[in-house]
Amino acid sequence: MSDRHIVKSYDRDLEGIQALIMKMGGLVEAAILEAANSLDNRDEEAAERVRANDKVIDALEDQVNQACARMLALRQPSAGDLRTVLSVMKISSNLERVGDYAKNMGKRTGVLVQMSPIEGASGAIRRMAKVVERMLKDALDAYIQRDAELAQDVRMRDHEVDQMYNALFREFLTFMMEDPRNITACMHLHFIAKNIERMGDHVTGIAEQVIYLVTGAMPEDDRPKADQTATAAPSAP
Repeated sequence: MSDRHIVKSYDRDLEGIQALIMKMGGLVEAAILEAANSLDNRDEEAAERVRANDKVIDALEDQVNQACARMLALRQPSAGDLRTVLSVMKISSNLERVGDYAKNMGKRTGVLVQMSPIEGASGAIRRMAKVVERMLKDALDAYIQRDAELAQDVRMRDHEVDQMYNALFREFLTFMMEDPRNITACMHLHFIAKNIERMGDHVTGIAEQVIYLVTGAMPEDDRPKADQTATAAPSAP
């Protein structure tokens, strides 16, 4: 009876942590889209909401970490359960970083709305953000369903995000060379695009944790990367 009680308590704790992860993931998905839409619509209020809501995402990560630490201390999980707890902590960390990049987008949008728009740039960034948001949705679905095949599909789709980023990088360089007055705006837009590319990396990290959770091993092959600007572009803060 005591053993069954312990198992039920563990399952209940794990369900609570999983609920926190899904709540956090939903907020991060919304942050990605709202950050991109606020830029496309030149909406300072929406950009400020993204920045403010990042505190909620950070608080949820703290809750996940505290719950996982408590479970490790009190439940003494088996090897398989330990893998689940460690994966959850890494997934929440990746979600928090994606939220930070969305917040950074909001900050730069507040600056960009004061400048003349660069034709077509905000729409292209919104499309890139939508690809990453869809990847995140699928990565979280893969986590809930313990679907390693879907997680591997997400992992491969990061290549598309890199290609979109490379195209935007070249486009911004062209705008800057054609008219020096575009330099400041294009630099901010470049950093936003780089933020989204890094979101894709963190979403891929979530997918890899799902694969680890299901199979017990991280993917052995290097995931395809198409970012050709590493040595040419400054790093986004």
